Amino acid sequence: MAEPTNLVERFLETARTFPGRAAVHAADGALTFEELAGRTARLAAALRALGVRPGDRVGVSLPRGTGWAVAPLAVWRAGAAYVPLDPAYPGERLAHIAADAGLRAVVARAGAAAEWAEGLPVLDPDTAAPDTAHPDTAAPAAQADAEPSGRAGHPATAAYVIHTSGTSGLPKGVEVAHAGVAALVAGLEERGVYPSGHRVVAWNASLSFDASVQQWVRVCRGDTLVVLDDEDRTDPARLDALLDAYGVTDLDCTPSHWRLTGPRLRPGRPLRLLLGGEPVPEAMWRALAEDPAVEAWNLYGPTECTVDATATRITGAAPRLGEPLAGVRAQILDEGLRPATTGELYLAGPGVAVGYVGRPGLTASRFVADPFATDGSRMYRTGDLVRWRADSGLEFLRRTDRQLKVRGFRVEPGELEDRLRGHAAVEAAVAVARTGPDGDTLLAAYCVLAPGARVTDAELSRHCGAALPAYFVPSVFVTVDALPLTPNGKVDTEALPPLPTAPAAGPESSGRAPEGPLEELIATVWAEVLGRGGVGAEANFFALGGHSLLALRVVSRLKKNAGIALRTKDVYRFPVLADLARHAQSVHALAAGEAS
Repeated sequence: MAEPTNLVERFLETARTFPGRAAVHAADGALTFEELAGRTARLAAALRALGVRPGDRVGVSLPRGTGWAVAPLAVWRAGAAYVPLDPAYPGERLAHIAADAGLRAVVARAGAAAEWAEGLPVLDPDTAAPDTAHPDTAAPAAQADAEPSGRAGHPATAAYVIHTSGTSGLPKGVEVAHAGVAALVAGLEERGVYPSGHRVVAWNASLSFDASVQQWVRVCRGDTLVVLDDEDRTDPARLDALLDAYGVTDLDCTPSHWRLTGPRLRPGRPLRLLLGGEPVPEAMWRALAEDPAVEAWNLYGPTECTVDATATRITGAAPRLGEPLAGVRAQILDEGLRPATTGELYLAGPGVAVGYVGRPGLTASRFVADPFATDGSRMYRTGDLVRWRADSGLEFLRRTDRQLKVRGFRVEPGELEDRLRGHAAVEAAVAVARTGPDGDTLLAAYCVLAPGARVTDAELSRHCGAALPAYFVPSVFVTVDALPLTPNGKVDTEALPPLPTAPAAGPESSGRAPEGPLEELIATVWAEVLGRGGVGAEANFFALGGHSLLALRVVSRLKKNAGIALRTKDVYRFPVLADLARHAQSVHALAAGEAS
């Protein structure tokens, strides 16, 4: 493997070599490499002027756009680590992440300062100026250099902190060093996942998920980024047109996302497809292996090991993880840490994360001493049960714990169950993943209600959505008299009843018909997105098979067709069509009043 290089230095060299090349395209504009270098330098200088130093952490809370490339790179140039703060997350979750990370500043749009703790400086990336609504951001940017001497991109410094679902009921921050990111890029280049020459890369993943790292850092090696907005991501026709318009060569997504969009793209389109985040279904694997136009790759790796640890071309009939990337050491060990052909996968190498922010006990339990190393390094316990096949490398079997993957999102059931038990009507709850009628993975919650209590699915959806991200809200709620237990007293998830074939919300045609233009519009959009007809006013979006990706599509179409600006979490707060229509009416009226 080629020696990993400092990615900040590599970006600056690229900007000097190809100043006029397009670096970023997005709905809010475009930047050349020269312009991106200038924007990141100004923002980095502004951060330094506010007192940001190497080792600090800076929050990034921005909508999809050019700022997604500007902010993380500027934070790196200031010598700090970036911490994504998705604006779509509930305020309670954002506040926890900000406090957990110990942020020194936040990069956000002007006017967003009210969302953050008092005294936390907020900078607008478009102007590299302090938010005037925040009195603690008044240092002049011109008084600081963009790069702290010798520290920007240094291997030993932190590059980012990304929060993942936590078993304690709260998200935990995974801190990754620049050495890991540099090794990731070098390993993917050596394997051929990142080919030589200029590429045009669709930036699909949210900044809050580690898959975004392997997408946006490609600008450091001279590739062009095309930031997909929510409608581009979820509407196959728009995605197809965008791929053509910008000459996109590389698309990175989850298998669930590809199932939603891939079959509807133009047949025969040349594309390098990178799949990750969840296992690739066997039927999808075979179809991609037989598609001469698509060069598909399967990427595997936990957040704690800098995005990817293995990569393999999708060929043949059976899904596999393949072999480790250069620099990654993979060990299959039994419970006594002895080598085995089938066992838990442990990963070592420069990609192993620093650990969990502020959680030394949890870090020590998951990042353990590597008994096969002589340098005192650590390895990470993945929790994945795998086996080694001589003809194809690593093969994923199952998790060794309860962690779930739902459409590529990592879900610790305990975090959701804690939230459900916090509702006055819920006495006990268990969350599981189930296969829906279309083959997609659904998040289901089985609830035992308190004596005499009554609660609707819509109320439980709103309760969950008030504190958890949209992908965390169950698509299905099932009420049971008691949770089945194993002989040792644990919940027996295998003994839970099957999902109801006729959800409590009833079939789409039940209840009254939509009334008024807004209910009728939403019913039409739901019917198109869900592939159903006759959607009634009392229908529940999730009972009809909706999920987070489809909710994104609903929000995008309502904005496009009627100018109604809803958020994805609104669909979770108001999953019943009539309720969503009433909320949309109030949002639309409020926006009209502010505009007049």
